[in-house]
Amino acid sequence: MRIPLKYNLGSLWVRRVGTLMTAMGIGLTVAIYITMQALVSGLDATFVETGQPNHLIVIREGSLNEINSYFSRDLFNTIKLLPGIRQDSHGEPRAAGELLVVINHPRLTGESSNVVVRGTTAMGLELRPELVLVSGRWFRRGLREVVVSQSLSRRFQSMKLGDTYRMSRSEWKVVGVFDAGGTAYNSEIMTDVEDVAQDWDRPIYTSLLLEALDGAAAQEIIRRVSEDRRIHLQAVSQKEYFKGQAVSSVGIKALGGFIAIVMGVGSCFAAMNMMYATVLSRTKEVGTLRALGFSRWSILSSFLLESALLAMIGGLVGCILALPLHGISTGTANFTNFSEILFNFRITPRILVHGMIFAVIVGLVGGALPARRASRMTLLEALRT
Repeated sequence: MRIPLKYNLGSLWVRRVGTLMTAMGIGLTVAIYITMQALVSGLDATFVETGQPNHLIVIREGSLNEINSYFSRDLFNTIKLLPGIRQDSHGEPRAAGELLVVINHPRLTGESSNVVVRGTTAMGLELRPELVLVSGRWFRRGLREVVVSQSLSRRFQSMKLGDTYRMSRSEWKVVGVFDAGGTAYNSEIMTDVEDVAQDWDRPIYTSLLLEALDGAAAQEIIRRVSEDRRIHLQAVSQKEYFKGQAVSSVGIKALGGFIAIVMGVGSCFAAMNMMYATVLSRTKEVGTLRALGFSRWSILSSFLLESALLAMIGGLVGCILALPLHGISTGTANFTNFSEILFNFRITPRILVHGMIFAVIVGLVGGALPARRASRMTLLEALRT
């Protein structure tokens, strides 16, 4: 015979002060767990959602990213004439040669951070439909003009529309602000590739961006580039390239896991303390339950259920505390190119469910020993109390 659920709910209500304090402790743990998961989710989504189907990035063979890649501009003519590359209305290949550099620039808070400057062309912008101009206009060649992302404009000094700041040997003017729809391009400054090459004395390309006709054509281009030993280049799907950059989240995942374990252990002890106190204060109740014929297994499962209910209350509190963080913008180091990557906290239903599961696990672990203690209590021991 099972003990009815209302018995456990009534017990939690009678001890509502202790229930509330324990639930808050578990809730704070769950809130931190959800926050760390939202951080990782937002960072991963930034990379995963970047890129277009059938778009390829060409970099130097053996390079891990565009920053540490470089090759002669002459190779651009070799690549753009490969069969399978889509052409525009004028019969020109939809391909762009680009040059990336990293600058150190002060944030609004005063400290400095590395930011990626992408030298590109009108075709490079056209190949990135996720870039939407929010205000101003796009840059023009030879005028040392830049267009910055909305995220950078809100986070760094001298990056508002109309501002001027120094890069390399020149003063550069912000003539536009764009939004990249939560992709990795929200962490970049866009300008003309020739202006970057001249100011940094780098008459090279660090990458090429091109659009294939379809998936089969993309695979054929990747094969031809890799097998041509004269050029020493590699082509990779744009989406796969940015997925590979998600290694930046590994450290955050490890830190989040460590914090969750440490705080989870603390919450387990809080739940255990609450449940032990409950067992000791309800000795006569346990004895009565035994006298009424409830088995030890019924008492064990009842106290475990009560602990799980307590943890679920804490889990709901944690979810409520963490939800306001959804969509907040932040940044971290991109360890693949040592620049700052900007992204938003992303709390998904999946993360909330995981938070609730985490809370229930904490409650079950914390309530296991007190429940065992209650189930092993004899009728004689209960009557002596």
